[in-house]
Amino acid sequence: MKKFMDRDFLLSTETARRLYHEAAALQPIFDYHCHLSPKEIAENRRYNNLAEVWLGGDHYKWRAMRANGVDERLITGDADPYDKFLAWAETVPRLPGNPLYHWTHLELQRYFDIHTPLDAGSAPEIWREANDILENAAEFSPLRILRKFNVYAVGTTDDPVDSLEYHESIAKEANKEAAIATKVLPSFRPDKALEIAEPGFAAYTAELGRIAGKPVNSLKSMLAALAARIDYFDEHGCLASDHALEYAPFEAASNGSTEADWEKETAAVFDKVMSGDNVNPREVELYKTYTLCFLAGEYKKHGWAMQLHLSALRSINSDALKRLGPNTGFDVLHDHPVAAKLARLLNEMNRRGGLPKTILYSLNPKDYYPLATIMGSFQSEIPGKMQFGSAWWFLDSRDGMEFQIRTLANVGLLSRFVGMLTDSRSFLSYPRHEYFRRILCNLVGGWVESGEFPYDWEFLSGLVNDISFGNAKTYFEGGNGL
Repeated sequence: MKKFMDRDFLLSTETARRLYHEAAALQPIFDYHCHLSPKEIAENRRYNNLAEVWLGGDHYKWRAMRANGVDERLITGDADPYDKFLAWAETVPRLPGNPLYHWTHLELQRYFDIHTPLDAGSAPEIWREANDILENAAEFSPLRILRKFNVYAVGTTDDPVDSLEYHESIAKEANKEAAIATKVLPSFRPDKALEIAEPGFAAYTAELGRIAGKPVNSLKSMLAALAARIDYFDEHGCLASDHALEYAPFEAASNGSTEADWEKETAAVFDKVMSGDNVNPREVELYKTYTLCFLAGEYKKHGWAMQLHLSALRSINSDALKRLGPNTGFDVLHDHPVAAKLARLLNEMNRRGGLPKTILYSLNPKDYYPLATIMGSFQSEIPGKMQFGSAWWFLDSRDGMEFQIRTLANVGLLSRFVGMLTDSRSFLSYPRHEYFRRILCNLVGGWVESGEFPYDWEFLSGLVNDISFGNAKTYFEGGNGL
């Protein structure tokens, strides 16, 4: 029997163990998509206790606690922090097979050097040991964490109206002695600019116009304001955009096929909304299609990567949304058809000459082969231009990661894959990169030891190093070419 989560955790062959320990584990982290707070990094936030840093904002853990019958007051309410931690400790042993079980113990081991399994019995001592470390800012803070895990860069998630003041503050500190070595880069997330049917759209356009210094009163001025903010983000080091979409939209003009027809009809939809009238689903999709195609062209001009996150159905529990707000653990997998409209959307971007480097993600594994094959139809002279993104959210389990890696290997070039991202709001999430790298090395090592691929150490170590870090660095920092 193997020791619980030891040095060779998830590594079942000698080749896998060597690949991980002598190659992948030594690579820096390029966390190109996350939801970390640049404010907390700039201010090097102090954390009061383990519950605050570990459970605050973590809707993965919240869902598990609800499934275990934990009262909401102990999850998102005003209960004592220790009681919240104890509720989590009582939930953890009921999670065999869930990645939360592995992540929990990797986080205890890597951040606090605690190797005892967490349960109700061990909770008091773990609480004490971890809080002793948290009390020492020199031992535990955002800057210390980023250094400890050798994080080369993080891509935060930022609305076009964000001032990026904290990114500016971090950049100013970067030249000082003992400053943060990690690049903290904004990512352009214009979801609110696309949701034309939402009640707050008109107010949002007013704010966008104010921050861009360009009053927004037409489709043309809306796109000009977005372009101005893209320029601003680019000046602040932005390398990528990100879009959260239930599904990829595609709707062309009904009264003709020319660019002028499309622009005219889309402008009419925009004017309709701004005058206070309702729009129908087709009009919404027309606006989204036209605007996404415009944005894609802007991204390509700046050498950015465009990330499309598909197939999430959000906030399905209306009572919980009213009580707790969004992003609290009530989002699910969407099963909307993905292939036809995504293919047409990418084709239109490509036809216009404006298809940037693109990463496709889906929250539903049924979409994996469609996404992986669609991307293959739009590759170009940039190696790995079109990417099948890492297993995401509910799928970043061992099974989900293996399925994503195998799918990409089956129909594309695994060697060009840009690898893992945390997609997390927590500074305790960096062991997810370790989890991914162990799974990757175990798969590749297994192929070698079963005779499916030759044992060429120089190639194999280069492969896992590239997927762990090198490919992402080249992909995001390489601009329009490599």
